[in-house]
Amino acid sequence: MKLRAAAILAVLLALPGCSGGLFGGGDDTSEIVLGMPVPLSGDSAAIGPYMRNGAQLAIDELNAKGGVLGRKLKLAAEDDACDPQTATAAATKLVSQKVVASVGGYCSGATLPTLPVFDRAKIPVVIPAANSDQLFEKKLPYVFLINSTGTQQAGTAVEWATKQSLSRVVVVHDNTSYSKNIADLTSAALKERSAGSVVITKGEAEHGPAVTAVRAKNPDLVYFTGYYADGGLFIRQLRQAGYTGKIMVADGSVDKQLITIAGQDKAQGVYATMTGLPEFTPGAEQWISKYKEKFGSEPGPYSTQSYDAVRLVADALTRAASTDGDKLRKALEETKAFPMFSGPLSFTPQHTLAVSGFVILEVKGSRFELVK
Repeated sequence: MKLRAAAILAVLLALPGCSGGLFGGGDDTSEIVLGMPVPLSGDSAAIGPYMRNGAQLAIDELNAKGGVLGRKLKLAAEDDACDPQTATAAATKLVSQKVVASVGGYCSGATLPTLPVFDRAKIPVVIPAANSDQLFEKKLPYVFLINSTGTQQAGTAVEWATKQSLSRVVVVHDNTSYSKNIADLTSAALKERSAGSVVITKGEAEHGPAVTAVRAKNPDLVYFTGYYADGGLFIRQLRQAGYTGKIMVADGSVDKQLITIAGQDKAQGVYATMTGLPEFTPGAEQWISKYKEKFGSEPGPYSTQSYDAVRLVADALTRAASTDGDKLRKALEETKAFPMFSGPLSFTPQHTLAVSGFVILEVKGSRFELVK
């Protein structure tokens, strides 16, 4: 009987979940999984791989140093297609995979419905890209933004327009959460100088009515706050219709695809409000080389922010000494001057960045360049 009992105990110890002994607290040597809902299909599919690669690079570096809490990290990326339904399904799937945190979120409209899913499971969400004010206005305790907010982006656009002495500004949006949020904030901040706003239908190839409406307002500046697929088409059609004034786009349109879709000749001189592209980030040269060596391509928008999102979660896990959701949330809230590409990070009581990281870019040739 003693031999039989010993044999049974040996089998139990070998089973998954029994590594801490028969009465242990579960398998504490398994991988710590971080979830990442990002667009890998749809109109914004060009952005997803940049974010996924940036996050994976951080995980590989951390694992090479032994991981976190004595365990390896693993990235679980799910396609959200920048679509609310698809994103909700992706978040639900990640919760079922027992991720300890989410480090994704590009389109605000798709990210918003995922937040209650993660919140109910007490899974902290560190959002590297999406930045509509609606993301934090609901005051969900597990939501943290490490990109500058819609309010900060609108403020940057208004400050630039003021310095340029532009007297009439038309804001164009596509009625999605992200786009409308920035448009409304910009229009309100412009006040007397706002010539109104124009709404386009997202995903349509023909933006003729919007072009006609914009031209009728005779603006000095058109500020498009949607994403690059519609932005490229809109810019091309606006220029073809004879508009010669200044054009500016928000960060959702900052990708080389915008220039390709608009046509390089028509995209020249287009300005943009944007945070932290790798090539304009001081001290990122070595990081860019590592990225190119690993993935065989240039890093793009939100790759550095996604890299930093993983590092921030790893730091919070270490300080919490636990993967428990409440302990991890508390550690994130207590973050002080954490070093990131955008500068030292500390959160406001709303779980947003205290300082805006937006800058002005301009299309020159086939790329966006930093406006000094």
